[in-house]
Amino acid sequence: MTPSLPERLAPRLGLAALSGAGGVLCFAPFGLFWLAPLVWAGLFSLLRRAASPREALLSGLAFGLGFFLPGVSWVYVSLSVFGGMPWWLAGPAAFLFCAVMALFPMLAGWLFKRWQPAAFWRQALFFAALIAAVDWLRGWIFTGFPWLAVGYSQSPPSPLAGFAPLLGVYGLSLLVALGGALLLRRRSGLPLLAALAAAGFGLRQVEWTTPDGEPISVALIQGNVPQEMKFRPEAFFRTLDLYRQLIETNPAQLTLLPETALPVFLDQVPPDYLAALKDLARRQDGDLIVGTLTGQGEHYYNSAISLGSSPLQVYSKHHLVPYGEFIPPGFAWFMAYADIPMSSFSRGPQNQPPLAVAGRRVAVNICYEDVFGEEIIAALPAAGILANLSNTAWFGRSLAQPQHLQIARLRAAETGRPMLRATNTGMTAIIEADGTLQAALPPFTTGVLKGEIRAYRGMTPYARFGNALALGLMAMCALLGLTGRRQVAGSADAAAGRTSRI
Repeated sequence: MTPSLPERLAPRLGLAALSGAGGVLCFAPFGLFWLAPLVWAGLFSLLRRAASPREALLSGLAFGLGFFLPGVSWVYVSLSVFGGMPWWLAGPAAFLFCAVMALFPMLAGWLFKRWQPAAFWRQALFFAALIAAVDWLRGWIFTGFPWLAVGYSQSPPSPLAGFAPLLGVYGLSLLVALGGALLLRRRSGLPLLAALAAAGFGLRQVEWTTPDGEPISVALIQGNVPQEMKFRPEAFFRTLDLYRQLIETNPAQLTLLPETALPVFLDQVPPDYLAALKDLARRQDGDLIVGTLTGQGEHYYNSAISLGSSPLQVYSKHHLVPYGEFIPPGFAWFMAYADIPMSSFSRGPQNQPPLAVAGRRVAVNICYEDVFGEEIIAALPAAGILANLSNTAWFGRSLAQPQHLQIARLRAAETGRPMLRATNTGMTAIIEADGTLQAALPPFTTGVLKGEIRAYRGMTPYARFGNALALGLMAMCALLGLTGRRQVAGSADAAAGRTSRI
């Protein structure tokens, strides 16, 4: 008896979902970067063997659900545990979000089978181009959510991280998918993947940027203020005292505090407190950068301000988080079920100069702004140091913190700039200009990470051209794949014509 379509598809879709779940292991905190080519080789094999574009579409969807449901499960935590949304709404909302993300590998699966080339190596090129292209598409459509783009799995210590200053994260996505696809031809695939790794290792030895000036001392403050207490009035002065004590006992030329460390509008902070912080920074002939709220009335901003030897400067976050920091049109009803304070921020200016602090120029970004590589490079070459202020306490003890640190490490490698990360609950870290981790604090602890860092100057190819090189490579791979398909189709049509004449 011939099995029905659901019976025939069930094992395939189950394997696709399992493969997607395995892909989460390639990213932090697991860090099995070497597994990534194998995972995407599995997806490539499933798509090649699909009987129709519909089967390939469903395989891509199943892979995406298996990948995103565990990979960004912290979305549920932010909505339910800290957002106050009832579980019966937070659960479906988190699932729907992951389902939307799964549409991107689904699209890649359908396009691959719809235009599948005949030759294997052309299939591999076309597959790699599609995987990288949907990662890139996910990075900007609907304001963008490029979290868990395939290339992030190859942050240091992966040898493929050597390609980051050239091609950025989406170029790495292409290389991983291509290397994985070629693994299905072991005789040629393994040597080619080894050659890619060797080339990446060699590129890691290239110094794309150079130190600029002497090292400066830094202190990164991790307050570990519980999210449920952060915006409560009764905890306000305890929070202020905590940060002042940590700053006073850990002097440095440049001190960073987390996003919204001062969880009120700047003009609501006691003036004597701001004066005290300013004096503490001046004792070191330095400055501190602290997250707070600025603006008034209907227009207020998620900002970072500088205090100390340099004049007061402000950076206001430009790339806001949908639902968390602004309400998309038509979704006010949805936010009525959540208790998320300050969820209607205004956007800061698009092009803001780096902050001139501690004798250096520091490009500040807030929260998940560092997920967008082309926005980070807008501050270059002026900035010599990158700094991220975050509060990922919204996501509890989840994969969000180590995943975010991994993303920051790739930003450093792409730009050839060190990255300083000051977070409320983790991961507070000092990242070197090549993406290696100098030091990090344990998450969910109160502490100060002290160290030294140097500013860097110069421009990597990625800093100069952004994603243009990666997009060009994707287009070239897709063209090479589809050119072969057209030639095969043309030959088949000609043969059919000769047969009909006979």
